[in-house]
Amino acid sequence: MNLYVVAQDPTLADFGKDPWWLVLIKVAFAFVFAVLATLLGVWFERRVVGFMQVRPGPNQVGPFGLLQTLADGLKMAFKEDILPRAADKVVYFFAPTVSVICAVTALSVVPFGPMVSIFGHHTPLQVTDVPVAVLVLLACSSMGIYGIVLGGWASGSTYPLLGGLRSSAQMISYEVAMGLSIVAVFMTAGTMSTSGIVAAQGDATRLTVFGTEIPAPGWYAILLLPSFVIFFISTVAETNRAPFDLPEAESELVAGFMTEYSSLKFALFMLSEYVSMVTMSAVTVTLFLGGWRAPWPITLWEGANSGWWPMLWFFGKVIALVFVFVWLRGTLPRLRYDQFMRFGWKVLLPINLVWILVLSGLRSIEDWDTQGKLIAVGVPAGALLLLTLFWPSRKPQPKPSVQERVNSRPHGSFPLPPMDLQVPPSPRTRRVVAEREPANIVAGSDSREV
Repeated sequence: MNLYVVAQDPTLADFGKDPWWLVLIKVAFAFVFAVLATLLGVWFERRVVGFMQVRPGPNQVGPFGLLQTLADGLKMAFKEDILPRAADKVVYFFAPTVSVICAVTALSVVPFGPMVSIFGHHTPLQVTDVPVAVLVLLACSSMGIYGIVLGGWASGSTYPLLGGLRSSAQMISYEVAMGLSIVAVFMTAGTMSTSGIVAAQGDATRLTVFGTEIPAPGWYAILLLPSFVIFFISTVAETNRAPFDLPEAESELVAGFMTEYSSLKFALFMLSEYVSMVTMSAVTVTLFLGGWRAPWPITLWEGANSGWWPMLWFFGKVIALVFVFVWLRGTLPRLRYDQFMRFGWKVLLPINLVWILVLSGLRSIEDWDTQGKLIAVGVPAGALLLLTLFWPSRKPQPKPSVQERVNSRPHGSFPLPPMDLQVPPSPRTRRVVAEREPANIVAGSDSREV
């Protein structure tokens, strides 16, 4: 393979000119990347969570336990494949494949690097690109939910059905917020092509804001900070990861939509979850973190964004976001379903709508450069958004004492169990004592306990 450096950003005109064998190489690379990222992602998650919980994690199969995921996959392949009697056989069989195919398809429009030379052919490190590539990403994300919904419905059981219905409601709630975040991106970039969005972010430049020159990064994670925060929260919800893993919710629904699945079908659902996590991390990197462009101060090196080096920066950013996914799972508890839905409809959606209106107003100002406006408004707005999301909603009330809780129960209700290990006398004992000392019992008794 010729490693000739071609320092050029790909455009839409550069696609559709590759020979068939080069297209097959790109497709195979995207598929292998998804599978290997899943295998290493499972191992990575178990090791990171083990480190957070002060335990070793997988360390027996292979060096550092690297082959543990492969061993688990082989174990799943040889497990018994159980088909529920009430299941719809055709839909039950194809539901896991729908989720996997949609997750892998989204990688087809994700740019892994700039123009390079492969066996003498100058080609972009991307399978393909279209003028509406962002809509392709949204379509793949939305279609992946069908696998979960169909799998829950086709199982012919109550818990899988509830998990599938939860997944559909979850997708509707957070797909809107995700779409609005992407609206802010192509409003600023002026294109819905993924390669064009990466090119629009560019390197750091000198901007003039109110007559003062300041260094300004081109990443939309900084220029559009509110959109970045909302988009990443929505991706966590879209991939059914903790704390938004309501479709599974093993403490409520056993295993949710996967309850009746076993063997390779269960492995495919597990594969689709991790492929979706890696894919959405790659999409977030493309839309908000400069794609394959190197971060500062690596950009001080002239060859940082040319040749094959950008693939290293791209994979590094993806691994960093996967770590955030794992970090959230290891630290945050699962939300209640009403809290989850309220957060999507009453918090993220109104904030995103207001931000889109503010962004539209900023772009209408002609005597101030666009990036300067976004930096001056977007960064404080993003900081305010983070403060709003994580600020405690109410002042914690002091817990009432045991005696206060006992005295506050309504008249005629069932008496509370003893909290101070003082077992009250039985009714027969109280009746015998009342016959012997009626005056003392009447004066000291509580009529609510009779």
